[in-house]
Parts: sequence; C-alpha cells; structure tokens
Amino acid sequence: MYTDLMSTSERLIESTRDLLWERGYVGTSPKAILERAGAGQGSMYHHFKGKPDLALAAIQRTAEQLRAAAERSLEGPGTPYERIEAYLRREREVLRGCPVGRLTMDPDVIASDELRAPVAETLAAIRERIAGIVEEGKRQGQFAPELDAERIAATILATVQGGYVLARAAGSPAAFDAAVDGLLALLAPRTA
Repeated sequence: MYTDLMSTSERLIESTRDLLWERGYVGTSPKAILERAGAGQGSMYHHFKGKPDLALAAIQRTAEQLRAAAERSLEGPGTPYERIEAYLRREREVLRGCPVGRLTMDPDVIASDELRAPVAETLAAIRERIAGIVEEGKRQGQFAPELDAERIAATILATVQGGYVLARAAGSPAAFDAAVDGLLALLAPRTA
C-alpha cells in the first residue's frame, strides 16, 4: 500500500490518516497502525510520543490536504459562481464521506482541544474563503447585494457535509449530487 521510498514516520502518518477515516479514533489501534504501515513494534514511539501525537500529525495532514483541494477549486478561473460550482462539483469520494467532516462525529476527537483544532480551523478557513468569493460576486452584481456572505458560505459548507451524510445513508452519490444541484439552483446568478 505504501512505497518503500516513504520513511517510517510518513508510513505511520498515512496509515493513521486512512484508519481515522475508516474507523475513527477509538477504532484506530496502535497495532492496526503498525500493521497498515508495515512498521515494527517500537516505530510509533520512536517517531511520536504516542497515539494522540500521531493522530494529531495525521489530522493536520488531512486538514492541509482538504484545504489545498478546496483552494484549487476556489482559486480557479471563472466567475465567483463558477468557482463555487467548481468547489461543489470537484471530485470526491462521496461514499467514504469527508475525511475532515467525519472527524467531527468522533467523540474522542471532539473532546480533545488539540485534535479538534485542525478540524475547526480547516472548516473555518474554507468557509471564510467561500465568503470572500460571495462578496466578490456581490460586488460584480452576480449575487444579490443583500446576501450575507458568511451565511451563504456556511450554507455551502453545510450542503457539502450534509451531502456526504445523505449519500452514505442512501448508498449512492446521487444524494450528494442532488443537494449540490439544489444549492446551485438557489445561488444561480441574477440576470438583468
């Protein structure tokens, strides 16, 4: 699964990322991490203070990658509406759920200020970036001037996260797509 070119610490982080996404914090045992990483017994404690330290590194990496993926869609070419549409329609593993959003349902992650911080910071950064694009669209006359950019950004983020839940419950990405289509219809640019 992981290449021989990866360092042991990298394999541990990547293994933990995958396991957190699949099983959550409690379901991710040190033994499972070591097995997935193909690492020896003492490797985790050689590179990390323990499971919480390794989990934090994995969550931070996941958060960074999600932010980068969102930014690639949001900074692309096009009007504000088209960039929001690109963000909403970007390729995702819908049936697996959001690797960051799923962490919000993990009681052990939410109970830890340290583990929760990268999750909260990432969602806030994406929401803030989207709000800026909505403001840009308002200035250009593409969106109604009375729209509250912060609320619209929160709605966009909620649609994505809720779309994952609906798709997983239905066992089909069609539910995610329907939520996105509905939101985009509501956001459709004003015409003169």
